[in-house]
Amino acid sequence: MISTKGRYALRVMIDLSEQESGVFIPLKDIAERQEISKKYLEIIVKDLVKARLLKGSSGKGGGYMLCRKPEEYFVGEILEATEGSLSMVACLSPSAEKCPRASVCKTLPLWKDLDDIIHNYFFSKKLSDLL
Repeated sequence: MISTKGRYALRVMIDLSEQESGVFIPLKDIAERQEISKKYLEIIVKDLVKARLLKGSSGKGGGYMLCRKPEEYFVGEILEATEGSLSMVACLSPSAEKCPRASVCKTLPLWKDLDDIIHNYFFSKKLSDLL
């Protein structure tokens, strides 16, 4: 399940896409437009900056801006930056240790197919598709 953090991250990215390119946008402005707590957005944009999806600048004239054009962002990368792995089961998470039952697991193909569908869906959608 995608949490509010992932959903709000998409809203932040859409909001920034709709603003003047090359200008830092104050977080308080985004918070007001999106009706999201500035405090909560601070957590979200920190993850997006860490993932190099946003640039941040502090002080007068500071704020956030996209690092790339909206058509160069995949929805999947934004969600993974804030949600972590989008895998439906722990054993398929990229950070999971190899399951000792993988070779005999009757349900693994089911979960793998679902993971592929979800991954392919979110990585076929671009931020620009949401504008």
